[in-house]
Amino acid sequence: MQHYFFRSHLLDIFHNSICLLKLPFLAAIFSSKANDARSLFFAFVIASFLTSCQEQKPILQPPLVSVGIQKVERQTLPAVFEYIGVVQSSHEVEMRARVTGYLETIGYIEGSFVQKDDLLFQLDPRPFQATLAQANAQLAKEQAVFWEAQRAVKRFTPLYEQNAASQRDLDNAIASEMAAQAQIMAAQARVAEAEINLGYTTIRSPISGLTSQAKYRVGSLISPGQDSLTTVSVMNPIWVLFNVSEQDLLRSIKDIGKERIFFPKNDEFEIELILADKTVYPEKGTVNFNSPSYSQKTGTMTIRAVLPNPTDVLRPGQFVRVKIYGAKWIDAIAIPQSAVQQGQKGPFVFVVNANHQAEARLIKPGSWIRNDWIIWEGLEPGDLVIVNGVNRVLPGSFVKIMIGDENSDKKLQEQQMGTRT
Repeated sequence: MQHYFFRSHLLDIFHNSICLLKLPFLAAIFSSKANDARSLFFAFVIASFLTSCQEQKPILQPPLVSVGIQKVERQTLPAVFEYIGVVQSSHEVEMRARVTGYLETIGYIEGSFVQKDDLLFQLDPRPFQATLAQANAQLAKEQAVFWEAQRAVKRFTPLYEQNAASQRDLDNAIASEMAAQAQIMAAQARVAEAEINLGYTTIRSPISGLTSQAKYRVGSLISPGQDSLTTVSVMNPIWVLFNVSEQDLLRSIKDIGKERIFFPKNDEFEIELILADKTVYPEKGTVNFNSPSYSQKTGTMTIRAVLPNPTDVLRPGQFVRVKIYGAKWIDAIAIPQSAVQQGQKGPFVFVVNANHQAEARLIKPGSWIRNDWIIWEGLEPGDLVIVNGVNRVLPGSFVKIMIGDENSDKKLQEQQMGTRT
């Protein structure tokens, strides 16, 4: 468009210069001695230009570019942060064997919901029952020895008083009684241990939750050193973990210091989840944990949210989009992302100046709000930013407002019509 205007203006200058020569220059050509065919042709061309001197062409105006604008204004806007999160059970228990034995029974339906104390696995109890019986027999034997030791003490005590038994005999009887009593305590401990090990052959759920697949089949030899037998997970409430980068956290700290953003009291943010099918999860959540340190591997900080999950829609391992509500941008300027262009000197936008021309303005963008971009530097309230038709605009282009702020459109269009008529 600018090349067209320049070429038209150059032709006008050339035409006016020819007109200034007028007839004296033409007469000089005819009076020349070299009045040949070439001179006559050149005179004819000059005469053709002179005949058009009486009718000057109007100056061509470049066409107006139709654009849409947005009037800049400061406002308080919701600051919404979005991250990728993963769902995790709020209470997950790995079921492991505590004794070695052969798996005799799987007492639950894999993947089903179980209640607390429901049977999950049963190991063969017979070896442990035999061990318990042996421990009880040993306890009975030790109790008999203790009874005999007590009787010996009772016999030697009156004999010692009558000088019929020595002090040593009485001391040996008392020591035997005490040793027998200690043996009873040891036998009782072995009985308790045998009872505990026998109880470990029956594996019950410690919580109410959803079970996973059993990793071993009936007949397998199970030992404490092996992997977990299954997992029981609490589904309601549910946790969602997401990571916030160090850069985002530092930017938020700076914005708080500059009073650009306001966080809710006690960081009581509201959590909303977007599922894989782009539907919004109906239950809202809150943040209940912030990691005290950054991960050295990823440079991020883990944050945990808790949400109700009454219908078990959310399952552990599920990926979701996490939206965090509650913060607010203070005195912020927001424009559509489509209005922002990238140049050699950085991002810029086109604004309509007082001459109704497009003017490139360098800006400093901040965060995003849906389809808008927060602008911290480069724009002032009242500026008219071109948001539609940006790809048709060049610096200095005359524009015609078609869409955008109606009051600004009407006022600017009236000014344009008055200026260009």
